[in-house]
Amino acid sequence: MTPNQACLNLLGLSRRARKQIAGEGLTLAAIRNQSAKLVFIASDAGPTTAKKFHDKAQFYDVPVIDTFTKAEMNTATGNQRTVYAITDRGFARKMVAIMTS
Repeated sequence: MTPNQACLNLLGLSRRARKQIAGEGLTLAAIRNQSAKLVFIASDAGPTTAKKFHDKAQFYDVPVIDTFTKAEMNTATGNQRTVYAITDRGFARKMVAIMTS
């Protein structure tokens, strides 16, 4: 299994474990109140959306993964969203470790 596929599997698992927030408004709020431990931004997101979330995540020191397309993340989670936030520290650590290895 490739690292990308393993990370997508964990993204889907985090959804089923209810440790994920989907959508721009909710993700932005999670970053601001520091409940977001990791943010996923679709690689094919619009430039305004991508910049807004990259800047906000950088300001609040939240890691960002922007490797996956909307279609890949939608297949993994069952949601049609551009931005996701992981709220569990364990899921976030594992996903970052997988993507940086």
